[in-house]
Amino acid sequence: MGHQTASGVTLGISNTAPATHDETGFDALTFTNVGELTNVGEFGKEWALVTHSPLASRGVKKSKGGYNNGTLNPALALDPDDAGQTAMKTALESDSNAYFAVTLQDGTIFYFEGLVMSFKPNIGGNDDVVTASASIEISPSAIIEKAAA
Repeated sequence: MGHQTASGVTLGISNTAPATHDETGFDALTFTNVGELTNVGEFGKEWALVTHSPLASRGVKKSKGGYNNGTLNPALALDPDDAGQTAMKTALESDSNAYFAVTLQDGTIFYFEGLVMSFKPNIGGNDDVVTASASIEISPSAIIEKAAA
């Protein structure tokens, strides 16, 4: 298919853990789409840079340290009646991970788990839609990419 747009992309949430942290386990979950989504944001593994500067060689040696799967910062229009937004607020009050599925236009799905750290309404001005932002800290467990069928 080549490139695609973000049109039609969904963010699903489940507050139930999969039986196994693999494609089969996540496929068995029921995800509730977060409604009124306007931007999903970026996510993915990023390694910390570790450096060492030996005096004799003067060159900086570089290695990978720990990694971080990132923070997802979805943006949306606030809808108190939306089941997906309600599930996000439930996850916000929990110390446990929630489970997510980002489904692209072509059917590719990214599965991951993370902690919902914030869900904040943003009121704005007279001519603004009331929005909300969220912050999801993605766990170090693998982000699973399921190819489109």
